[in-house]
Amino acid sequence: MESAEIRRRWLSFFEERGHTVVPSASLIADDPTLLLVPAGMVPFKPYFLGEVKPPFSRASSVQKCVRTPDIEEVGKTTRHGTFFQMCGNFSFGDYFKEGAIKLAWELLTTPVEHGGYGLEPEKLWITVYEQDDEAERIWRDVVGVPAERIQRLGMGPNFWSMGVPGPCGPCSEINYDRGPEFGVEGGPAVNDERYVEIWNLVFMQYERGEGSGKEDFPILGDLPAKNIDTGLGLERLAMILQGVQNMYETDTLKVVIDKATELTGVRYGANHESDVSLRVVADHMRTSVMLIGDGVTPGNEGRGYVLRRIMRRAVRNMRLLGATGPVVQDLVDTVIETMGEQYPELVTDRKRIETVALAEEAAFLKALRGGTNILDTAVTETKASGGTVLSGDKAFLLHDTWGFPIDLTLEMAAEQGLSVDEDGFRRLMKEQRDRAKADAKAKKTGHADVTAYREIADTSGATQFTGYTNTEGETTVVGLLVNGAPSPAATEGDEVEVVLDRTPFYAEGGGQIADQGRIKLHSGAVIDIRDVQQPVPGVSVHKGSVQVGEVTVGATAYAAIDVRRRRAIARAHSATHLTHQALRDALGPTAAQAGSENQPGRFRFDFGSPNAVPGAVLTDVEQKINEVLSRELEVHAEVMPIDEAKRQGAIAEFGEKYGEQVRVVTIGDFSKELCGGTHVHNTAQLGLVKLLGESSIGSGVRRIEALVGVDAYNFLAKEHTVVAQLQELVKGRPEELPEKISSMLGKLKDAEKEIEKFRAEKVLQAAAGLVDSARDIRGVALVTGQVPDGTTADDLRKLVLDVRGRISGGRPAVVALFTTVNGKPLTVIATNEAARERGLKAGELVRTAAKTLGGGGGGKPDVAQGGGQNPEAVGEAIAAVERLVVETA
Repeated sequence: MESAEIRRRWLSFFEERGHTVVPSASLIADDPTLLLVPAGMVPFKPYFLGEVKPPFSRASSVQKCVRTPDIEEVGKTTRHGTFFQMCGNFSFGDYFKEGAIKLAWELLTTPVEHGGYGLEPEKLWITVYEQDDEAERIWRDVVGVPAERIQRLGMGPNFWSMGVPGPCGPCSEINYDRGPEFGVEGGPAVNDERYVEIWNLVFMQYERGEGSGKEDFPILGDLPAKNIDTGLGLERLAMILQGVQNMYETDTLKVVIDKATELTGVRYGANHESDVSLRVVADHMRTSVMLIGDGVTPGNEGRGYVLRRIMRRAVRNMRLLGATGPVVQDLVDTVIETMGEQYPELVTDRKRIETVALAEEAAFLKALRGGTNILDTAVTETKASGGTVLSGDKAFLLHDTWGFPIDLTLEMAAEQGLSVDEDGFRRLMKEQRDRAKADAKAKKTGHADVTAYREIADTSGATQFTGYTNTEGETTVVGLLVNGAPSPAATEGDEVEVVLDRTPFYAEGGGQIADQGRIKLHSGAVIDIRDVQQPVPGVSVHKGSVQVGEVTVGATAYAAIDVRRRRAIARAHSATHLTHQALRDALGPTAAQAGSENQPGRFRFDFGSPNAVPGAVLTDVEQKINEVLSRELEVHAEVMPIDEAKRQGAIAEFGEKYGEQVRVVTIGDFSKELCGGTHVHNTAQLGLVKLLGESSIGSGVRRIEALVGVDAYNFLAKEHTVVAQLQELVKGRPEELPEKISSMLGKLKDAEKEIEKFRAEKVLQAAAGLVDSARDIRGVALVTGQVPDGTTADDLRKLVLDVRGRISGGRPAVVALFTTVNGKPLTVIATNEAARERGLKAGELVRTAAKTLGGGGGGKPDVAQGGGQNPEAVGEAIAAVERLVVETA
């Protein structure tokens, strides 16, 4: 019986018995805790948890599932696979144990000619939870299974929960005896390879509490409504009904193996190693097609990485089998042909699936050629040095430069008898991610290789920028990257980089930040654009996320920028030109532009100057700029040969590269610069420019920061409010404020000096008393104590030195005083020369005290300072100092 027929019979059987047939959900899980759907019940999880009321009391489905934790076991065992189909029937407060058991038995044992699967009843063995008397009774007395073919097992294999508090219950598994050639008899409790599980019935009847593991949790009581969740592995049943040894030899996988043998010339069954590779290829290619069909695209994160990982394992195994050229096209077509009957959307979407798969194969083959040589060299060097572990930096090089997933490196190294320093690899990966966050260059290319952009440029040409005259317009998607990798399509939620044949979006450059806005495809898809870069000359890459629908290469679209934001940026950019010219007029031609950034409503302008710009000059510059605004000068741009631009006196930005033809922006008779940015049409549109100040950003380079338009007005309005408040506080006119506030600050500083003098005198008054408290420790005068909280470090130091100086007569002395400042303990310890001759050094004493306080410290032998975190330990610290004095003296 073919897999498609198994699926058809399953759904037909349960539909005839009152179940709603629910189509398979996408492999992309609608659950933030899951990357991909790993089990048939996942789409029904909200119903079982009581989060949503089910729209039916009975349901049935054949759910696509992907699991990859055991990916290394694929091909090595008869049952491990990354993609599988889970047939399920579900009851929500309708039938329970007896109903589920009778339905399962009926479908499995009904003859094929009557719509069932026709399994021999005598080959079916049952396991039940060890405390589930009811299930055993139903199997034995209602269904008629002999007691000797019913086995009781513990919670591990026969009790189900989601791993968190919520619904749970016992399981009953139906197992098929494949015969003595698969091992000893004795039922599934003895040999699960011979007695293979095909159907698991979960009886959700209890509520569980907190706990860990599969068995360590309390049962809190019965559920108000009892539910049924069952799962039959379609591939497992196909293996039995088709009379084959393992799941890889079933109809939907064997044809892929056959295609792989045709492409490589390797016969299946010839030897174990090649058989494992052929099974890996069949399993992984089928999984890849199903994932791409559901909208997953290869990437370096999340589900995209899962797809990339399994695709690259498949391609590499084909190379191990002897394939020398591209193979994915044939393998993908084979999968679509065999799975298309069950999932017609694969046939409909064939072209997109092929395009994604072929692009990934091409990228990996290129990487594999270079990376394998690197790995072979690294393996040889490691073995030559007597090592058994491939270094983490080599694994990182393979991943970073050649696109080797770490598990591929692990696998290839293991084939040559080496392990890999995974901890070192992951440390380097983390360091790279941290660097990337701080590296501005990453903004240009994202995670993609620039060759991807060059290929788009070679195919489609440069992007035509229409934004000088238009803020929106028709366009076509000519390139698309998803998570840094070329892709023919992207779906809702994907982070994308889009290349258009023409665009109104300004790409960041020349100090002007990029436009933002939206691209709406005629299909209804919407992309929010947050950044635009030109990683290679002439190609504008629009970075954003798909909000709605599917984006495809070749689709027509309508691009529109955020006009209000663009106008604010244009005002800032024109203001930058005015500032540049005004500075040159004030400071001379040495005040050349050294950089700029134009943002909505504000800008910064860097220029050359050996000294700070006097405040009076900055005021004159600001006044001149605003006078130009009031003149309502026209702003226009024209393209001309660069030599002509220079003859006209146009200013070029230092360090900027220009072509033979340049764009010159002219502001009336005031300014003329080479510039590719966007500007206002008239200086009156700027409204107002406010220079906030200037500062040094490096040797000979100064920076002015300023506000433009409404932002400048808002700033001045706030300043006016602050001035009014100060007037009220000091009772003076605006022009009197500087003098009055200066006078107040002078008086405050004098008062602080008086307070400081009084506090120091008060602290030093304690010196005489502390000297009198000195104890004799083996001939050493030891002064310890805790002074009032809040005593500053300087005052504590003065007090310690004063006390030490009062101990006369050449007597060895150690002074160790403590205080607490802002909740943290502080100590200063001093020794005199006589004490140091006895081996008592202040630094060692402080380290002992500070360690007790939960901190550290140090200093010179005569005086040292330390601190800690625990003020409650001051008494212990004093005792520790005393013990060290006793031991040393």
